[in-house]
Amino acid sequence: MILRERQDRIISALRLSGAASVKELAEALAVSEATIRRDLETLDANGELTRTYGGAVLRPGATVQDPGDPVDQEGPFQQDVDLELKTAVARAAAGLVVDGSVVILDIGTTTPLIARELKGRDITVITSNLAVLDELRDDEAVRLVMLGGVVRRNYRTLVGSLTELALTQISADIVFLSCTGVRASGHVVDNMAVEAPIKQSMIAAADRVVLLATEKKFPGTGALRLCSLAEVDVVITTPGAPDDTLALCRNAGGEVTIA
Repeated sequence: MILRERQDRIISALRLSGAASVKELAEALAVSEATIRRDLETLDANGELTRTYGGAVLRPGATVQDPGDPVDQEGPFQQDVDLELKTAVARAAAGLVVDGSVVILDIGTTTPLIARELKGRDITVITSNLAVLDELRDDEAVRLVMLGGVVRRNYRTLVGSLTELALTQISADIVFLSCTGVRASGHVVDNMAVEAPIKQSMIAAADRVVLLATEKKFPGTGALRLCSLAEVDVVITTPGAPDDTLALCRNAGGEVTIA
């Protein structure tokens, strides 16, 4: 078993049980306890779990998965096959930003498109998304604040305790939140355990929460609950999103924008 496959299986085990000992993991994966200890130290440093005496637990804010709910395998962001939909969402999102405001841009492939639309604006952008950095690094009008943390190169993000700590010092006007799914129950979910606590910290740091979810995200995938539609101020989506689910946001006093 290769290193990353073994570490992915460790994370999957924690999603099911919430915690596991070094001995349990070593027996389940047929490797030595010393190997598991090294893996846990690496995963803790990457912000993917929390090392404990004799084992590990899920990061604070992560959700234990129902054993009957399939686990999505994480993979690097691929070339976006829904670029037209996401571009429409990004343009609608940028239209909500007023000059002088403080904006948090989440990870994902839609938020760099928003950053592109915001070039030249008198605003502050705060992000852990390295693709947003690439869009705005040379823009003299936008004040760009990068959150600290461990670099996840395949995902082009910053994660971990430093990122979460930095967000506790932030007071933003608006956050543009990405997700991997919106369930019929109204639960907004994600499939990346290492990113979920950061997204939740972004929500807590902003006065207004705007969810970016094309029709492809209904119901989408993911087992880690970020928030509910009732807690979202605005949902920006595309024409194919289900009305029954969107009504959960409207009924709670939120707005729905069809891009």
